[in-house]
This record gives sequence, structure tokens and C-alpha cells, in this order.
Amino acid sequence: MSQPFTRRSVLKTVAGSLAAASSFPRNSHAAARPPGSEITRLSAYMAEAAGRPLPEEAAEKTKQHILDTLAAMVSGASLPPGRVALAFAKLHSGEKTATIAASKLLCGPIEAAMVNGMLAHSDETDDSHAPSQSHPGCSVVPAALAAGEQFGIDGHRMVRAVALGYDIGPRVGMTLGGLPWQIESHHSTHSITGTFGSAAAAACAAGLNARQMRYVLDYAAQQASGIAAWQRDTEHIEKSLVFAGLPARNGVTAALLIHEGGTGVDDIFTGADNFLLSFSPKANPAGLIDRLGERFEVTRTNIKKWTVGSPIQAPLDAIENLRKRHPFEAADVRQVDVRVATSEARTVNDREMPDISLQHMVAVMLLDKTVTFQAAHDTARMKDPALLRERAKIHLIPDADLERLYPRRVTVVEVTLTDGTKLTERVDAVRGTAENPMTRQEVVAKCRDLMAPVLGKPSTDQLIAKVLDLEKCRQIRELRPLLQV
Repeated sequence: MSQPFTRRSVLKTVAGSLAAASSFPRNSHAAARPPGSEITRLSAYMAEAAGRPLPEEAAEKTKQHILDTLAAMVSGASLPPGRVALAFAKLHSGEKTATIAASKLLCGPIEAAMVNGMLAHSDETDDSHAPSQSHPGCSVVPAALAAGEQFGIDGHRMVRAVALGYDIGPRVGMTLGGLPWQIESHHSTHSITGTFGSAAAAACAAGLNARQMRYVLDYAAQQASGIAAWQRDTEHIEKSLVFAGLPARNGVTAALLIHEGGTGVDDIFTGADNFLLSFSPKANPAGLIDRLGERFEVTRTNIKKWTVGSPIQAPLDAIENLRKRHPFEAADVRQVDVRVATSEARTVNDREMPDISLQHMVAVMLLDKTVTFQAAHDTARMKDPALLRERAKIHLIPDADLERLYPRRVTVVEVTLTDGTKLTERVDAVRGTAENPMTRQEVVAKCRDLMAPVLGKPSTDQLIAKVLDLEKCRQIRELRPLLQV
């Protein structure tokens, strides 16, 4: 009797076919070329990551970013992309291996990585890495979690796998050219960077050796895709798939195939028809190992204080700073002039989604004196007469001088009070960026706001404590009962 198909049998069949194919003669120039110095060093670094201690700052930042991403996953479950992702998980929950956050569902690792990725970028809540123009956490953390559950890793390895994902993915994005490259090529830096970062994290969880790591990078390159058309997505569902769902899925798929015996090209970054030649011919592969092991990219990754679009972060900071020095009420305000870079102004000018509308969110800040996750997603409130009165006071001014400073998100906010007093605040470093990082307590406060309404306060507090002390976790699966509803 023939055996039923399972994911493992399919992976073994595909991997066996790949291994068999590798025994056929290759063309001479491909077979004779040894791996270059960059990928040799990169793959060795990746293979050693699971057993290499992290500096204290990098380890602390990694745990904060894991917590921040889990909070984005949990809070994202109620939003349109999250609802689509959970519906998909419900239909494809045959293999009971990996956790789906904010639900009772279990899936195979590939499906879980994709679904949790979409949850993590259901909103403008997750982290971002400015130099590579990417959002590493929303794909790297779901990939590490899914692969970690598949291979039964402990908390030590989870932290190191995630840190490795941040080290590899953003370096690929920076090597390609970051934001200028995305603009010129029309490719999506977020998707491509996420695929490499997720593959590295999943491969670390799988315990692959240096040669296998080179194959994982090859498979990541073959799956690298995404175009910048996501910027036209008005409902954020495609964006959640491009930024996170597909990259996380791609990374876990690559690691599982290689773990089952798959082989590939020994150096996808140099030689004939290589990845860089295809995507960015002027790129220097030396960027892939620039200060590798010295500069940990997780420490250069931003955590959002406010759960709103990135261009709105600095204006909210500015108003909070002004109120600390000169307290005022919404009724005391005659006008608010907000200057941001011209490209940022286009992104957030009177948008139909509350968390991406600068005028709406500044009006909320005036009335509430803060911005919670709930307030940032209250679409019905956009028609509230009290809020509309405040919104009429907000003037968004595209500023060419600030555009020249981009991708630094600098803002100048001037608040004119009814008595004629003018209060001005310039924000050069948004709270939560590498230049102005949040404290652990601020990160915890943000994550509690996101998770407690879904998980309840006791589970939220336990999950926060568990993640911030993740090195003591013997099995990453211990997070499951705290992550699920």
C-alpha cells in the first residue's frame, strides 16, 4: 500500500531529487569555481551563531525586538490582514507543529511562519531598519519561532537565531543599495531583505553547517522577489504579505529543504548569473560582511513608540515634548503647523486609514494627550465632530529642506495657542530609533497596550517576563500557551 503524503515525505523527496541532480556533470566554469571569500566568511559566521554568545547590548535588544514583534502579531489578529491570515491558517492547519499567535490554531512550520508574519505586519506597529529600508522583525521572528518549534530549540538559540536574522537580512539590503536602490529598481527592499533574514534565522534554528548555510543563502536568493507596487495597497493586506508573510515562509522553506539534504550553488553572490549581478550589478559583495560580528544590526533597528505610520512618529513626539515643557489643552490650541519631508507628507496626507493619516493622529494626540493602539485603529472616530474640530486646526507642510535629510525623519511642529503664544519643537531623532532608543520599560508599556486586550493581563505579564528572560526557557514551545487565546 502506498504511503500517504506528508510534508516531511514531500521535503525528503524534493531534497533527494536535488541531491541526485547534483551528481550530474556541471558546466566546467561553475564546477571549478570555489566559494568566494565573502560567502565563506558569511556562512561560517552563520553556522557558528547558535553557539556564539552575544554581547550584552545585542542580547537585550534582541529580546526587546522579539517581544515587540510578538506584540505586533497578537494585536494584528483583529485587523484585516490578520483576519485573512487566520482564515488561511484555519484551512491549512493539518500539521500540528507550530503556534499561530492570538488563536487556538496550530499549523506546519511553513504555514505558521507565513501567517504569523502577516499578523506581525498587519499594522504599522513592527520595527524597522532604516539603512536597509526594511522591517526585519515581522519576518525574522515568525521564521525563528516556527523553525524553533519544529526543531525544539531553547531560548538561548532563539535569541541567537533572531539576532543572526537581523545581521544577515539587513546587510543584504544595504549591499543592494537600500532606499535609492528600491526607487531605481522598483524592487521591494522589505521583501528581499526579509527573505534572507528569515532564512538565516530558520537555518540557525535547524543547526545547519557552513556549507548548508551557503545553500540556504542560494535558496533565499532564488526566492527573492517583491516589487514596490505594495505602496498602492490601500488595505495593507498585500503589504503584510510582501513585508513579512512571504519572506518568513521563504526562509523556513529554504532551511527545511536544506536540512533534509537539499543542495545548491556554493556561492550565489559571485560567479556566473549570481544574485548581485541579477539584482544590483554595481553592488560590492564586501558589504555582506561589513563589520560582521562587530556591528549587530539589531542594535540599529528602530522600535516604534507610537503604533502609527513612521512619518507620524516625530510629530507625536514633538507634541508630547511641548506639553511636558508647557502644558496645554486641546481647547487652548488655535493652529498646529507640522513640517515633514515632502515624500513623507505624500504618504500620510489625509489618508483614509486612521493610523496613516497625520492630520487625524495629531488631532487624537491633542484630545487624548497620547495615542493608544485602540485610538489609532478607531475608524469610526474619524467622523467624530469633536475630533474633526481639532483636525481642522492641523496644517501639514511638505518641507524640501527636511526632504534632503531623509531617510532621517525630522519634523518641525509649531503650536499656536489661542492667546497668541507660539510653541516650536524640532525632532531630529524619533523616540525608539537607534539614536534615541526607548527604555526597556517603554517597550514593555507599548507591548502591554497591544497584547493585554487580546491575551488578558495575566498571560500578557507572564509572556513579557518569559521573553525578557528567554535564556532560561528550555523549550521555545513554552511560549505557546501564553501566545494563544
